[in-house]
Amino acid sequence: MIFSGGAVGGCGAAEAQLMADYAKSVLKFDGTVLLEDQSATTWENITNVIPLLENVDRIKIASQPAHALKARAYLRRQRPDLAERLVRADDYRPGEWMAVKPLLALYGLWTLRGLKADERKVSLYSL
Repeated sequence: MIFSGGAVGGCGAAEAQLMADYAKSVLKFDGTVLLEDQSATTWENITNVIPLLENVDRIKIASQPAHALKARAYLRRQRPDLAERLVRADDYRPGEWMAVKPLLALYGLWTLRGLKADERKVSLYSL
């Protein structure tokens, strides 16, 4: 599993490290973990993990739905050959984040404004 994200918002810990720690301690994930802890944007997340994706058979991007859609679009822009390896991810789980879901939806729509119309369409591998 690859976790990507640098330290943001004045927090000393990188997002990648926080997610990896959560996966290990709370979710009891005991597989291989790779960290990319330098990126500050979604574009950089994709750019910086590409070297780690070169030899994998399947790519699954898991995140908040709008962020995952954006990341998949960026992977298609940067490396269409790797984007062909995208598989379905469980981006949306009913009941998850209920209290902040409306705010996340609005923020997600705002962040997707830079994508082309065809990139905003949900396709089989973005579900």
